[in-house]
Amino acid sequence: MQVTLETTSGLERKMRVIIPADQLKTGIEARLQEVKRKARINGFRPGKIPLREVKRRFGEGILREVSSEIMQDSLNQAYVQESVTPVGMPQIEDVVLAEGQDLEYTAIFEILPDIQPNDFSLINVEKPIVQVNDQDIDQMVEQLRQQRVEYSEVDRAAKVDDRVNIDYEGFVNGKPLDGENLSGSKNMNIVVGSNSMIPGFEDNLIGCQAGEHKDIELQFPENYHNESIASQPVEFKVDINSVSEPVLPELDDEFFELFGITEGGNTAFRDEVRQNMNRELEVVVQRRIKSQVIDGLIASNELEIPQSLVAAETERMRHEAMHMLGRHNHDDIDSPGLPAEMFVEAAVKRVKSGLIFNAIVEDLSVQADKNRVRTAIMEIARTYEDPQEVVSYYYSNEEQLKEVENRVIEDQVIDQILEEANVSEILMSYEEAVKPVENNKKSGSSTD
Repeated sequence: MQVTLETTSGLERKMRVIIPADQLKTGIEARLQEVKRKARINGFRPGKIPLREVKRRFGEGILREVSSEIMQDSLNQAYVQESVTPVGMPQIEDVVLAEGQDLEYTAIFEILPDIQPNDFSLINVEKPIVQVNDQDIDQMVEQLRQQRVEYSEVDRAAKVDDRVNIDYEGFVNGKPLDGENLSGSKNMNIVVGSNSMIPGFEDNLIGCQAGEHKDIELQFPENYHNESIASQPVEFKVDINSVSEPVLPELDDEFFELFGITEGGNTAFRDEVRQNMNRELEVVVQRRIKSQVIDGLIASNELEIPQSLVAAETERMRHEAMHMLGRHNHDDIDSPGLPAEMFVEAAVKRVKSGLIFNAIVEDLSVQADKNRVRTAIMEIARTYEDPQEVVSYYYSNEEQLKEVENRVIEDQVIDQILEEANVSEILMSYEEAVKPVENNKKSGSSTD
């Protein structure tokens, strides 16, 4: 077997492989003999079919099968011979396949970059220092009450926060809106001030009472998702069916029981809220720190990445997003799905961070700490009715256990980096801390 390897550009490699004709011939003859023994052809006794007849009937298919097997085996041997590790499936081209001739083909593939992680002291991290105070708990309790709000019908004009039940129709240029969620609806509930409709719609409901009819003239926003009616004037014919005001639940035993608090009243409830907020805060702070570490690693380690990995990660993220949106049939002609371009930037970041993390794990010989793995599994199991059953499941499921171990290894790498990184502390309120990182200008980082 002859192998020629060349670098075409960056991480791309082009490998030409030549298999001697005798090797192909030997493989074909062996397969012909095998088919001769097993084939059933009318007019011939089993095992007595002339070889020329077997070759006439099955020769072309045997040539393709044997050559495919030889190409696969030879490709793996060529990788070892040339000491290269391909990324993804190779592109096979320029195949020369003819009986009596050498079997030739070209494999084009990418390899992983050689990564030598830079000094971790180049990474700057702002560590949030946050405490949950009584005012934070008050706000959280109010949010929990808002989540369980009920509405009571009233005989008065609607105001902000009221729920208004309406029938309506939408028209553009005198024609009904077709295929739009604003085309019309019966008995639709709208909370005034929730911004669930286009700008201005809910404002026009303020002051309306049950039994009234109102014509609302507005304009679609410039950035409306349907470009054909963006910035177009629209008229809504609205009938007000009822007006209901919000009624918040009382902070009593009945309310506390909704959160599993059966004893201790308001004090026990607030303690539970505080504990949950602190748990959330711990996760948020870790996520913020991790995001900054990842950004720092990428900024301090310039590297070229295999485009095949980017393409695979882009597609994985796109499918994941489609699944979350409930668009399972995204390959259907009537469901074009989300464009891949939406995910390329995030995919590049994930691939880069993954490659750098793997290089660090290898360089530092990091292995998952068994105690941290068990703690992580116990934390997962804590939210289930039978925690021990969940723990047993994770330890008996190799795939699930490996997933937890990988997360623990990642956390251990983060800890190692933080020991050497330039870490400064920054005071934050609870509200600031729990905001998405990209919305908090002080952090200087973005989530992936």
